[in-house]
Amino acid sequence: MNAELPPVASCLNTENRRIQRALLEVISIRLATSHESIVDYFSKSLLSHTHSAKFVNDCITSSLEEIESMGFVTSNSLSMFTATQLGRAIVASAIDPDDGVFVHSELSRALQAFVMDGEMHVLYTFTPVQEFGVMVNWQVFRNEMEGLDESGLRVLRLLGIKPTTILKLAQGATLRETTPEEKQVARVHRRFYLALQLRDLCNEIPIHIVARKYDVPRGMVQNLSQTCQGFAAGMIKFCEQMSWGVMAAALEHFSDRLVAGARADLLALAKIPFIKSRTA
Repeated sequence: MNAELPPVASCLNTENRRIQRALLEVISIRLATSHESIVDYFSKSLLSHTHSAKFVNDCITSSLEEIESMGFVTSNSLSMFTATQLGRAIVASAIDPDDGVFVHSELSRALQAFVMDGEMHVLYTFTPVQEFGVMVNWQVFRNEMEGLDESGLRVLRLLGIKPTTILKLAQGATLRETTPEEKQVARVHRRFYLALQLRDLCNEIPIHIVARKYDVPRGMVQNLSQTCQGFAAGMIKFCEQMSWGVMAAALEHFSDRLVAGARADLLALAKIPFIKSRTA
């Protein structure tokens, strides 16, 4: 009762890109489009009441330059800011700017050769880009890779995942993450490992069995099953904002399986009120 209260601090800072996200939102919805109106908007925030005006203005200026360099906003000769199509897609899908760049890269590659004769490519697209601190068991990854059909193997190739690399990792090699390119490759590998778990969840395998199979905490699998639906909806919104209508339609067709947690042939039964996937 007598302990000191922890200090209240603003969550807006440049390190976690909260300012960049907030700037992108207000520009996208045209709440503030000039530098003056943006400064006025942030003057109402806790950040401006806990830091000097110069610090806040410097943060705003550097963050505007950053999101403009990333292609999220553009400015004209009058210093009026407008969100680009990519910037609006990131806001609509409720993802962070850094994740937005990664998602755009992944979906742009998928548009060139989307694997439609299987479910792995859709499941990979619906897998959240947040990694949840997952540690990949490469021996399990190798076993699951060897069990993939031709459609799944094509997805691996399109994502840039090499079977020879997985075999080396399963034998004790280390996946390097020194350069930005290597970090990107490692991120794709970890996301595909989560996509394999999501595939089993959609095939009605219980959470505790999936957790034991992939050597991950049960809570992590539970978190994946809960967040994938919202992320999938965000990916559909992203495609719609980017005018990728065919991709959005394909993803939306599969999203019902995530909600029901059932195989395609049981989807109609799982949609009946009070009928869960296990009962179906």
